[in-house]
Amino acid sequence: MNIPIAYEDDWLLVVDKPSGLLTIPTPKKELRTLSSILNEEAKKKGADYRFHPCHRLDRETSGLIIYAKGKAIQKKMMDEFKRHKIKKIYLAFVQGIINQDNGQIKKPIDGISAVTRFRVLERKKNFTVVEIVPLTGRKNQIRIHFKNIGHPIVGETKFAFRRDYALKAKRLCLHARSLEFAHPVTQKTVHIEAKIAGDLEEFLRRYHH
Repeated sequence: MNIPIAYEDDWLLVVDKPSGLLTIPTPKKELRTLSSILNEEAKKKGADYRFHPCHRLDRETSGLIIYAKGKAIQKKMMDEFKRHKIKKIYLAFVQGIINQDNGQIKKPIDGISAVTRFRVLERKKNFTVVEIVPLTGRKNQIRIHFKNIGHPIVGETKFAFRRDYALKAKRLCLHARSLEFAHPVTQKTVHIEAKIAGDLEEFLRRYHH
């Protein structure tokens, strides 16, 4: 399987995950996940380490995800996530038109505070292209927050009813577009950008007006 590598060094691997692929198995014990594919490849190459994901992306979300080469580095990266030291930027298409150019959604999720910042990049006929920075890392935070403000992500089926919206998409229109963090070993700032996923680009072309 061709999974684009966005960054690699002796300790970390950052890949651009395609939509539709789980990061790790659910309790159903799926055999083909991003982690299993990467580890099969590493084994074939005779690597003396295993890849461990430092965070997750939903099955339907595409974009950048960090893997550690070994458990010790994974722990260091996960600590950075816990301390909110990793800046993540997402790109999403949301239903309807958001009138304000910038905003912040502050709404607890499962009783725990959650904050999402966003900036409008473009307004189309019946959807808005937004850049999103989650300032906290709750499960499904972006999806829940945009549903909360009445603009669920296009293609959302878990937190909104598809039938309520005329605009349909083959998948959730959410893409993890950039990452910035201090490297756990070298301490240098690492900045990685992924281009927009092909199917999302196609969607934009189709609804270019």
